[in-house]
Amino acid sequence: MASTRKLYSKYKEQMQQIADIRYAAAVLQWDQETYMPARSIGHRARQIATLSETAHKLFTAKKTGQLLETLAGSGDLSEEERKNIELSLYDYNKLKKLPATFVRAMSEAVSKSYQYWAHAKAANSFETFEDPLDKLIHLKRREASQLGWEGHPYNALLNDYERGCTVSFLDAAFSGLRPPLSALLSSIARQPQVDNAFLQKHYPRELQWQFGLEIIKKLGFDFEAGRQDISEHPFTTSFSSTDVRVTTRISENDFSNMCWSCIHETGHALYEQGLPAEEYGLPLGEYSSLSIHESQSRLWENNVGRSQGFWQHHFPLLLTYFPEQLGSTDPVHFYKAINRVQASLIRTEADELTYHFHVMIRYELEKGLIEGSVKTHDIPAFWNELYEKYLGIGVPDDRNGCLQDVHWSHGSFGYFPTYSLGSLYAAQFYDAALKQIPGLEQDLQNGNTTPLLAWLREQVHQHGRKWTSDELCKNITGESLNSVYFLEYAAKKYHNIYNFTD
Repeated sequence: MASTRKLYSKYKEQMQQIADIRYAAAVLQWDQETYMPARSIGHRARQIATLSETAHKLFTAKKTGQLLETLAGSGDLSEEERKNIELSLYDYNKLKKLPATFVRAMSEAVSKSYQYWAHAKAANSFETFEDPLDKLIHLKRREASQLGWEGHPYNALLNDYERGCTVSFLDAAFSGLRPPLSALLSSIARQPQVDNAFLQKHYPRELQWQFGLEIIKKLGFDFEAGRQDISEHPFTTSFSSTDVRVTTRISENDFSNMCWSCIHETGHALYEQGLPAEEYGLPLGEYSSLSIHESQSRLWENNVGRSQGFWQHHFPLLLTYFPEQLGSTDPVHFYKAINRVQASLIRTEADELTYHFHVMIRYELEKGLIEGSVKTHDIPAFWNELYEKYLGIGVPDDRNGCLQDVHWSHGSFGYFPTYSLGSLYAAQFYDAALKQIPGLEQDLQNGNTTPLLAWLREQVHQHGRKWTSDELCKNITGESLNSVYFLEYAAKKYHNIYNFTD
């Protein structure tokens, strides 16, 4: 027993030292996307690559594997300790397939690619981003080959974000979503459109910023364990449960852009702040999966942040910030306007229904890029074709088309499908919360989100990576992921907003 305890302490110390290095790299990445001077990219790419390579070498060292194998064979560990070892061994066996030189090359390519993407978006020119993106895509194909895959090379990359996720699973999931969503969209299209013109009035930047800070604080974001900044694309990053950073973006002629970006990223941040601090650097101190992470952001953004009860309470506060813009608007009109359904170009600004088609487009494109049936040069044309096919809209330029998302510049191929999965999990979890938390709807109408956050802390956050997405879903709701919950929630909500019965 004494020997096992000593070995586990050694394991914990080693994992935490590796986490220190990885999070140091993450701090540099956060700075790169917020405050870093433009001319710093060369050295910054090197710095991040060195830290990433060092952490990878330490984690995949032979002695690390031997330590994990020894502890895995011990019978003197607690349930939580056994889970940490099991998950660390899984990670070790996967990551040791990637040479340290490859990890460095990938890190450098990602760091440089982000700057090319930012410049390309500003210049409205995919051509500016094409070569670095092509290099990244080839690296991702190599990564899939090195990790190994069955069925489709994209499966290897999907597994990084959602363990066990496959092309066949997603094809079936999206095939099940498309018909009922299309039918609901058709019914909505036959109704008079909701007027949301007041959301495009002039909303001063500083007032939006202050309102956003006030809202995310009310939702439970701990500013002593995090901060918010501005970036080109909103994101959340974490260096520990006591240091979680969120960003937003502000358009003075589109209030929606800032408000729901803040709420969405706060959902991510609340999850990170709720992870067990004592498990820092260990699997049980990490999130379950990207789809579960997205379930937290989508639940707060949509199930709560776009609900009528939430704005019955918060609309008077919003009115104190923007009396001229909203003086002729009431809470019910505001609620309907922020849920207006209309095909649009930008994924992050899409309504809950058309949003899934934005995800499907990226999924189809990424599958083609990784399998090689779509060439990097053809991305704009392929993108534009799918937007016409799925959403019936023309794409005017690259900035509002294939350059709108930051994910590819991060090398995050396989991430996008988790957005749709997250929305489905969010609806299923929220349904369970309504059944398990007495008076939850009344609490939200009174501006009290504490019971919901406490429930999520207990049901989701505190478990870290202990459960897979499916196991966690079964623990919370009694069944696996079921899109019926989202479809029923959407039908009820939008029948009410658009006042139709078919």
